[in-house]
Amino acid sequence: MGSKLACLHAHYSNIAYIEQAFASGEVQLVHYVDPGLMSRLSSSDSGLDETQARAKVVEQIEWIASAQVDAILITCTNYIALLDEGLLKTAIPIIKIDEPFFAAICSSREPQTVLFTNPATVDGTMNRLRAYAAERGIALGPIEVQVVPNTFELIMQGKKEAYMHELTGSIRTFFAENGAHARLSVAQLSMVDAAEMVERELGVRIVHPLRTLAAAWNEYGTKS
Repeated sequence: MGSKLACLHAHYSNIAYIEQAFASGEVQLVHYVDPGLMSRLSSSDSGLDETQARAKVVEQIEWIASAQVDAILITCTNYIALLDEGLLKTAIPIIKIDEPFFAAICSSREPQTVLFTNPATVDGTMNRLRAYAAERGIALGPIEVQVVPNTFELIMQGKKEAYMHELTGSIRTFFAENGAHARLSVAQLSMVDAAEMVERELGVRIVHPLRTLAAAWNEYGTKS
C-alpha cells in the first residue's frame, strides 16, 4: 500500500480524529466530506431509497479512486453498510474503520456494552458486527447497546463542549453503576475525546475506533 490515503467522512468533525491517528506524517491524507447522503437517508421526505443510496456510495468511491490515491478509508459506518463492493470497478483497497473495532469487540466473550450517540448508526453498526463475527466463526458474548439521548444533534450543530459534557457524564455514570472493570466500547469517532477524558480521570479502559484503527495500521506496517 502506498502513502496517499483518501478518507471519506460523513461529517467534517471526523477529520481531526484521523489526522490524530496518522500523526506520524508517514501517510499523506486527503479528506472528502459529504454529510448530504446521511442527511437525506434520515429524512422521511427526501425521496432517496436504499438502492439509490448504494449507487451514490459506489459513485463517491470511484470518483475518489480516480484522484490517484493508494487506498480509501471510510470513517462512517452507514457509508460502509451501504457499500456494495461487487459494484465497484476500482481495485483500490478499501479500509473500513469499523473492522479493527469489531475485532476488538470480538476478542472477548465477557458481557460488554457498546455506546452510541447517533441512533441512526445503531442498526448498521450492529448488523455489520454480527456479520463480521459470523464470517469468522466467532461466537459473540452478551452485548448491550445504549444510546446517549439527545446528544448527536449537538455535535452536528458544532456544539462540541455541550456534547462532551453530556457524553462524559453518561460514561462516568456507566462506570459508577457497573464498576471500573466493566467492558465499554464507544462506536463513533465523535465520542473518542470524551472516552479518553474519562479514561484518564477514572483509570478505566474504553475501546474506541480510533485506537483500534491506529493499532491495525501499525500492525500492517510491521508486516509490509
